[in-house]
Amino acid sequence: MNDKNHTFSRVPQTERVSLLTTTLVRTGMTTALAQFMLGATLGNSMTFTQAMLATFLGSLLLQIVSFGVGFAGTKEGLSTSLLARWCGFGRYGSALVGMAIVISCLGWFGVQNSILAEGIVYGLNEKISFEIAALISGCLLTLLVVIGFIGLSWTAKLTLPIFSLVMAWIFFDTLRGNNMADLILSLPQGQSMTIGAGATMVAGGAIVGALITPDITRYCKNGRHVFWMITISYIIGEFIVNGIAILVAHALNTADVVTIMTQSAGWLGLISVILSAVKVNDTALYSSSLAVINIIETIFNNKYSYKVITLLLGIIGTLLSAIGIMKQFVSFLILLGIVFPPIAGIMMVDYYILKTNRASLEVSRKTGELPESTIPISWSSIFSWLLGSGIGFTIDWGIPSLNSLLVASAVYWITKISFKKVR
Repeated sequence: MNDKNHTFSRVPQTERVSLLTTTLVRTGMTTALAQFMLGATLGNSMTFTQAMLATFLGSLLLQIVSFGVGFAGTKEGLSTSLLARWCGFGRYGSALVGMAIVISCLGWFGVQNSILAEGIVYGLNEKISFEIAALISGCLLTLLVVIGFIGLSWTAKLTLPIFSLVMAWIFFDTLRGNNMADLILSLPQGQSMTIGAGATMVAGGAIVGALITPDITRYCKNGRHVFWMITISYIIGEFIVNGIAILVAHALNTADVVTIMTQSAGWLGLISVILSAVKVNDTALYSSSLAVINIIETIFNNKYSYKVITLLLGIIGTLLSAIGIMKQFVSFLILLGIVFPPIAGIMMVDYYILKTNRASLEVSRKTGELPESTIPISWSSIFSWLLGSGIGFTIDWGIPSLNSLLVASAVYWITKISFKKVR
């Protein structure tokens, strides 16, 4: 197979791209309608101060996770799915991580495609049903992703300026019709939410993107590019987009994204709805395709076409949107915010502290190859992952996403150290 996307190999230095290109792709992931909808949901359930504090806490966790796994991805030139093999999970354990990524990315595909379909229905004055619009838009998005990484960068370059323009217009339009102090001090109209739950939603809204950061940073030239790419994307995507969405939700007393965009920016807002869904779904489907190909190669030792896998996954994601995944948006974010941080914690502990496979990675990196072998599966990783997730779901104190990450990291480190002493 012509592995031009480096699905089974390291990305060589000769194919690394500029900071601008990777930052545009990454920022395209964080400045999305789902992110705006997250901010509007927080604004509809919390005061402005509470919502921004939740945003800060969730973003801090995301920054740590993104840089931790992202720097490893740049240094090794490996995607998340491959990196997990030599960062705590082993060959078959990485397949489980890949499967979790696939499920979450397809869920995001369904959410974004639902927003896009609602925008299309609105634009056509409800002349077609939501289900038909979701099927059409999902199929078109899938065909676009077949282009690969270069297609993602061009999509981001096209849509990011338009989305930014709409955000700026909505912000000034909101200020023009309302008093800023009143909006900041106003009480939410929706069901109240704790800061811990809000922070977990913020983390859940981007934790999959944080975990799959190596899928993008393997194209970065150095660690400095990784840091600035991640920092810029979170400042724009989390604080600016969330802040605007929170204020707009207070002004309009709604968390409905399509209503907000069309009421505030008209047809330009509707175009932004469409293009923003395109850029995020490109990335979600791209990363899920890489993960599925790795799973198939890991379990069955076969290598299938990137394009074929992408088409099949696109069909599944499209069906998810058509059957109504959008109705479970808040529950979906909380689930992601608890289940995925443990994976990143285990990978970072293994790579930076235990350094289980650092020697073999360094030797193979000099030749541009992968290490010759890895363990089949690490049961310590699986146990730590499950225990950390369980703690996140059952303990109400603090921030559930942070609780799950810390517990899984500590348990993994303790079990690995204890096992060495026993041996």
